[in-house]
Amino acid sequence: MLQPFASSDSFTIGVELEIQVVNTHDYNLTKATTELLNRVREETFAGAINPETTEGMIELSTGICRNFDQAKSELLTLRDTLVRAADFLNVGVCGGGTNFFQNWYDQRSDGRERSEYLMGLYGALYQQFTIFGQHVHVGCPDADSALVLLHSLSRYVPHFIALAASSPFVQRTDTNFQCARLNSIAPFPLSGRAPFVTEWSEFEHYFDRMTNTGLVKSLKDFYWDIRPSPGYGTVEVRVMDTPLRVEWAAAIAAYIQALSRYLLVEQPLRLSEQDYDVYRANRFMACRYGLDGTCVNPETGSRGPIRGEILATLDAIASHAQVLGAEEGLDIVRRTVTSGLSDAMRLRRIYGAHDSLHEVVRQQCQIWRGAQIPD
Repeated sequence: MLQPFASSDSFTIGVELEIQVVNTHDYNLTKATTELLNRVREETFAGAINPETTEGMIELSTGICRNFDQAKSELLTLRDTLVRAADFLNVGVCGGGTNFFQNWYDQRSDGRERSEYLMGLYGALYQQFTIFGQHVHVGCPDADSALVLLHSLSRYVPHFIALAASSPFVQRTDTNFQCARLNSIAPFPLSGRAPFVTEWSEFEHYFDRMTNTGLVKSLKDFYWDIRPSPGYGTVEVRVMDTPLRVEWAAAIAAYIQALSRYLLVEQPLRLSEQDYDVYRANRFMACRYGLDGTCVNPETGSRGPIRGEILATLDAIASHAQVLGAEEGLDIVRRTVTSGLSDAMRLRRIYGAHDSLHEVVRQQCQIWRGAQIPD
């Protein structure tokens, strides 16, 4: 049975970042998560630092944040705490959606019961799931509003993918994608998008049907791009790569926060199952081309540039950003989109300058701790 939708403050946000743990010799993933967790256990900070999937990953999570400044401040503290622990253990930590050197077949479960279950169920698929993403939770006033917000935000999935894209390299190869990470999620049978229902009672019936099949035990078994999190009273956006900097992660979260208020308060969209006719194609274009991609409006059928859509959306949500204290975050988004330089493009530039993927990851570790990003 699906748990009741919890009460939460509308349009508060929580940010989760999956971080790479790498050795400082060849910058492959290294099995140091347990030692890092032991090292930070005595530290005091808002949010949490937790294990995630395998021993080469660790997750940073803020608490409930009301605005961009709070989210950025908590992420910076979490980052600095993790960096100190990593320095003590002589390992590196960094953002980016994929590690370029890891061999998927070497990946092992982190030992938790759920990880062991998923490894047994999905086998090689789960081993290839050692990828790194940003998740953003948005507080919703009630369960029905959460489903309306979920399907409204689905229109903007190409924006979120393009803004955060930081996974051009996989298995030592340039994939020609800006975001190759999501290609590892598509094969899962319960991935993709949520069913089109806008009333919680309908969603409860859907969940009951799925649990009766034995395919799912909880909502976590759905690897949807956006899914409700009733235990937190939120909608969780899950399509973003982990950015190279926590400040950029906070800015993307601010964009999602202000957009969410705009969508629920002004209700500018006419939601329909037909919205999803072009969903996969739009998602692909954002993964492949990032900010330089185009996507199709499901209502009009017109095609437009993702970059231009984001800039127009920034104008539309400006008043909501002001109410929420998200203006600084949206200014960062505007500057980045106008400049045209995504994290994926910066990683390619570093590689072009040094002809070394090891140097790319070395600089990722430096950028993560605050070094200036080369333009």
